[in-house]
Amino acid sequence: MSERLRGVVVTHAELAAALVGAVRAIAGDDGGLVALSNAGTDRAALARLLEDAATPAGTPVLVFTDLVGGSCTAVAATVARGRAGMRVVSGVNLGMLLDFVFHREEPLDAAAARAAAAGRDAVREVGR
Repeated sequence: MSERLRGVVVTHAELAAALVGAVRAIAGDDGGLVALSNAGTDRAALARLLEDAATPAGTPVLVFTDLVGGSCTAVAATVARGRAGMRVVSGVNLGMLLDFVFHREEPLDAAAARAAAAGRDAVREVGR
């Protein structure tokens, strides 16, 4: 069995805190998720926050960001570059995070692929 993964949710404004709060309300705990906002930070400061949230070194971390082309994703991709124990998945949603918290034992690469698939599967047109 793999080491339990840590998840870091990095978004614009207070979206990350709201998503992690919703996970906590539904799942009963935060499932190892940490919420980070880019509010009031520049890219260097956000990178430092992410590096701090990803410690201790060696702990595998899956980073969830909100917008594929956004500043949060750009910073996360830069921090993750060259780090074997960090992957980034963009387009975070509640379904993706809930799936993650119940499958934190998966290897990092498998967890990243699973999170992306769960996020896609959570998006549906309803009511037609």
